[in-house]
Amino acid sequence: MPFLQKNLKQMASCIEDDSMILFSTSNSPEESTSASSSFHLSPLPALAQQHFKTSCKEVTVRNLSYSINPERSLCSSFCYLMKQEPKPINILKSVSFVARSSEILAIVGPSGTGKSTLLQIISGRVKDKDFDQNCISINDHRITSPAQLRKTCGFVAQEDDLLPLLTVKETLMYSAKFRLKEASAREKEERVHSLMHELGLVHVADSFVGDEEHRGISGGERKRVSIGVDMIHDPPILLLDEPTSGLDSTSALQVIELLSSMARAKQRTLLLSIHQPGYRILQYIPNFLILARGSVAYYGSLDSLEETIINLGFQIPMQLNALEFAMEIISPLVESNSNRRLSNETCNFSIWLEEEIGSAQQHSHNRSTENSLFLNFYEIMHLCSRFWKVIYRTKQLFLARTMQAVVGGFGLGSVYVKVRNDEGGVTERLGLFAFSLSFLLSSTVEALPIYLQERRVLMKEASRGAYKISSYIIANTIVFLPFLFAVAVLFAVPVYWIVGLNPSIQAFSFFVFTVWLIVLMASSLVLFLSAVSPDFISGNTLICTVLGAFFLFSGYFIPKENIPKYWIFVYYVSLYRYPLDSLLINEYWSVRSKCFSWQGEEELSKCLVTGYDVLKSRGLDKDTRWINAGIMLGFFVLYRVICWIILAQRAKRTTI
Repeated sequence: MPFLQKNLKQMASCIEDDSMILFSTSNSPEESTSASSSFHLSPLPALAQQHFKTSCKEVTVRNLSYSINPERSLCSSFCYLMKQEPKPINILKSVSFVARSSEILAIVGPSGTGKSTLLQIISGRVKDKDFDQNCISINDHRITSPAQLRKTCGFVAQEDDLLPLLTVKETLMYSAKFRLKEASAREKEERVHSLMHELGLVHVADSFVGDEEHRGISGGERKRVSIGVDMIHDPPILLLDEPTSGLDSTSALQVIELLSSMARAKQRTLLLSIHQPGYRILQYIPNFLILARGSVAYYGSLDSLEETIINLGFQIPMQLNALEFAMEIISPLVESNSNRRLSNETCNFSIWLEEEIGSAQQHSHNRSTENSLFLNFYEIMHLCSRFWKVIYRTKQLFLARTMQAVVGGFGLGSVYVKVRNDEGGVTERLGLFAFSLSFLLSSTVEALPIYLQERRVLMKEASRGAYKISSYIIANTIVFLPFLFAVAVLFAVPVYWIVGLNPSIQAFSFFVFTVWLIVLMASSLVLFLSAVSPDFISGNTLICTVLGAFFLFSGYFIPKENIPKYWIFVYYVSLYRYPLDSLLINEYWSVRSKCFSWQGEEELSKCLVTGYDVLKSRGLDKDTRWINAGIMLGFFVLYRVICWIILAQRAKRTTI
């Protein structure tokens, strides 16, 4: 009962404060006249008001420790063989503090002290086996899994992982569509409009987010968009990793001023890490947690920190504030804090509340299971819309693929104009098919940087439950199918008729279909390799190596019987082999009895090479065109399924 009374009292406090603060336009304890005074708080839409009165949260952390095992190197492997396991590295050591509603708690300390790790743990971005169930509680309710924290907390990473070719409004609108699935379209519009007013982004609503390569909004505005993306579902607890990193002093002040207003007006609990905040920023942060080598050096207000420093016998220089000076005397602070460390006793958590929450989660799970098919369709539909906007606005990719197809088609056609129907023509056709394959498969490499850029956004959104990885893969497939079909047609039409290949309409249709399957396979291969590549250089090297191996063992350079046994598996998985065989069968199967090389004079001439002989020399004595097409389609699906598995596993482990 005491626990229930405490929660009721806390909830009443939230409601009371709501009526007083919600419509306030003040951004600081003292009416600030800085440039950021344009920020104002607008009334919440109906959607946000549904959860507002229960959003008052208090985060308690007691004796939180965290260690990692060093990566296995040559030295550590030797130690392992000598039965000496490498010692784990302690990142955090018995960290304890309380973060209260309507306030900002700033986590400060030198680099490498565990600030980002602490935020990642509190936001639930650690593995279940590394999570201590006895260390974190919210409103005196013990948190038993990282998944609970991920549902409750919003987390803004240090890097702004946004799609540069979407506008500010589109970015927030897509976030609302993914995170607020049960809301109506009008409620989502209201939420986005309210959030843009709250973040001071109305004047750049239709501007592109941009990045280093694409001109867009300023760094401070981009940081506010990142905050908005993770606030769209109105989380009661918001954690920010270095929100002022890379910003000038004015932009940093505006961001902190904005966060302070949001914390007070909507009763949010805010935790953020920050490096040496300026003097004006300090007035917006009531409490500080100073970390040193993973331990708490100080926890409390700035005034109390000044008293602690004086009691330790130090005098704060006039040109420094207490926090800056504390960084210089970090060791004495650690020793002083160890003498007055918080008690190690654990809380008596309410069983009633755990059962209540468990029941609610079970109900939510049942409901989500019933609507899973609808939600998947909903996610796929909006992901397709976003994909198409990004592709259309990525002019260099759109134009490059189009120009490659057109120029490549006409260029190859101009080289092999009206190939003769003789023995030399047979060799030229084989060379044309081989080069076309190489050109088409290698032409998809330019999509790699776009996939790598999208991967970070995908990891962030998928780890937050915005949508499923499977929805992303399906949407990617749906959008690229017609786009790559247009590329295939633009390449195939000029090549086929300028060169003078098999004039049959059926043969031409199958040629276009095969070219389409080739670019689809290549697209899937690049998507798969982008999932396993750490960066563009590694990915580009990997793609070139794989395609080179596939081409070498396709049977064009080395006959199958001459391939070493330990490399024969590459022959069967080569993306070159099956389309090359299909193109040859498509060209010569209907003219198997036609003679392409004669010996002797016209009356006594003897046929040396027929269409059947050409096919037989390649081991193609049966019409396997559609079998090969099925195998190519299988490769297209297989690489995407493997990509889905890899990305799903990465999303589970991501800390973005």
